[in-house]
Amino acid sequence: MAINKESNGYVIGFSIVMVVVVGAILAGVAMALQPAQKANVRNEKMQNILQATGMELDRDEASDKFKKHVSKRLILDYYGNVLEGSEMTSEDEIKDGNEKDAFNVDMLKEFKTIKNPKDRNYPLFVVDYKDKTYYVAPVQGQGLWAAVWGYIALEEDGVTIAGAVFDHKSETPGLGAEIAQKWFQEPFIGKKIAENGEYTGISVIKPGPQLDEHSVDGISGGTFTSVGVDEMIKRTMVVYFNYLSSSELTQN
Repeated sequence: MAINKESNGYVIGFSIVMVVVVGAILAGVAMALQPAQKANVRNEKMQNILQATGMELDRDEASDKFKKHVSKRLILDYYGNVLEGSEMTSEDEIKDGNEKDAFNVDMLKEFKTIKNPKDRNYPLFVVDYKDKTYYVAPVQGQGLWAAVWGYIALEEDGVTIAGAVFDHKSETPGLGAEIAQKWFQEPFIGKKIAENGEYTGISVIKPGPQLDEHSVDGISGGTFTSVGVDEMIKRTMVVYFNYLSSSELTQN
């Protein structure tokens, strides 16, 4: 019996088969690419943590350099206390699903799902580089359109910013998206998050007024993004200040 290829049944049946076949192929490709994509995300995170200290490196180098230079990975509570069992060293391998490892803390998820900042986890990375120790603190917040985030490296005194890296999900090109550019990030170097033992944070202000050691220029035309960066730094860095100001590491 000949098949009528012009019938509605044939067309519908053929379409269903093609959808299933193409879907299976795409699913297979996605599964095959998943490990590589996951590795790229992990390496980019490692790269950003290290770049906050001023280290220059490619993403492909990130894993090796992370193992070499990151001596500790800690999870702090809001008050700057190290959570029990969360202190990892360079000898401890990063394993997916290990909630005690600072590297696995999803700052965006916690920011979105845990309303009270006092109930969130705060990862901290201790980086030894060029005979100096840096404390790299992740920060997470909200820009104009979506999430903004970054990594801020503090000097051994626990107060002075050694470097900063910021990025965003979908801020406006030429405006809020400029937080990912070096011209915006470099002015944070040398700024201080405290004065006379009291936490101040860093203010990201509208360009114009004279700056002090606790403030940087925001982005002209990118007010909402600048406010988001200001808010996430002030809200988050107090946790790391509390830890470092009471830690023997910064008092030796």
